[in-house]
Amino acid sequence: MTLQELRDEINRIDASIMDLLKARTAYVHQVGEIKKSSGTPVFVPERESAMLARLLELNAGALPEKGLRAIWRQIVSCSCMMEGGMRVGYLGPEGTWSHQAALNRFGECATLIPFPDFANIFSAVERGEADYGVIPIENSTDGSVSQAMDNFAHTNLYICAQMEQPVQNCIMSNAAREDIRIIYSHPQVLGQCRNWLQKNFPKAAQVPTVSTTVAAQIAAEKAQEGAAALGCPAAAEHTGLKVLERNIQDKATNATRFAVIGHQKTHPSGRDRTTICFTVPHVAGGLVEVLQHFKAHGVNILSLDSRPTRDTAWEYLFYVDVEGHENEGPLADCLAELRRQCPMFKVLGSYPEN
Repeated sequence: MTLQELRDEINRIDASIMDLLKARTAYVHQVGEIKKSSGTPVFVPERESAMLARLLELNAGALPEKGLRAIWRQIVSCSCMMEGGMRVGYLGPEGTWSHQAALNRFGECATLIPFPDFANIFSAVERGEADYGVIPIENSTDGSVSQAMDNFAHTNLYICAQMEQPVQNCIMSNAAREDIRIIYSHPQVLGQCRNWLQKNFPKAAQVPTVSTTVAAQIAAEKAQEGAAALGCPAAAEHTGLKVLERNIQDKATNATRFAVIGHQKTHPSGRDRTTICFTVPHVAGGLVEVLQHFKAHGVNILSLDSRPTRDTAWEYLFYVDVEGHENEGPLADCLAELRRQCPMFKVLGSYPEN
C-alpha cells in the first residue's frame, strides 16, 4: 500500500473508533441515570480494575501497557463526567506530585481542587465539599508519609482505591547552579534526594515547605538570594523556573503510593489489599500475639508501620497492609479475632491492588 492508502485506512479506522465511542456514550448516559436514581457512586474502583484487566488481556501486547492505561483513563474520565462528574481534592497548588497523581488517576475531566494540607482534604471530603481525596501514604525511598497517615485514625472515610505514581524529581531555579545557597521542598522530597543533595549541594541550606509547588514559588521569588526548589517538573512550568537537572532522586525506581479516600466501601475485585490500624495490649509480647493471628490464617502482611497515638504518651498505633478483602475468606475471620483482642481496631479500607 502507498503512504496515502495507509493514511486513508487509518482515517477509516479513526471514524469507526468515533462511532464506537459515541455508541459507548449512549450507554454511559443510561448508566449515569441508573446510578443517580439508586444513589450508586460514579466512581467504582472494582469495576474499573476489572475493566482494565480485561482490556490489557485483549490488547495482547499490541499497545504499550502505559499507553493503553493512559488512553483508557481519559475515556473513563469522560464517562464519569457524563455520569455526574467528580470533585477530587489534592495537596496543592497545581504542579505538586499529588496534583500529578490526581490527574493520572481521575483524568482531565475530573474537577481537581487544591488544598493547603492533608487535614483540609480529609475535612473537605467529610463535609461533602469534595467527593474524593488523593493522599500520599508511602514512598518507596523515604517510607510512610507521616503527615498524611496521622489523619486516618480520626476519620470516618475509607480508602477506596490506590495508585502508584513514579516520582522523578528535578532541581529548579532561576539562579545559576553555582550560586544556589538554599533549597526548598516538601520534607518527603528532601528525603528522597538526600544523597544527591549531600553530593551536589553539601553547603546549601535545606528548608521544608508544605508542598513542592510552594517550594518552587518561594524559589522563584528568592532567585536573587540563590534559592532553588526540588519537585515535579510541572512545578517549574507553573512558576517559570528553569529545570537545572532531572531525575535527581537517590533511587531510579522512586515511586509514591497514593490512596483515594471517600465515603464508600469498595466491593471485592478478586485481587485486593486491606489497610487496618490498631493498638495492642500493654503486655510483654502484645504485638507478637496480634501478628500471630495473620500467620494462623495464612494472611500475607505487605507492610507494617507505627505512629504515636497522640492521645497517650508512648502509646503507638500500628498500620498494617495485608492481602485480601475484609469481607472474604481467611482475612475476614482474622479481622474478627483482632477486633476482640485489640483495644482499638479499625479497617481503613479494602481496595483493588492494581
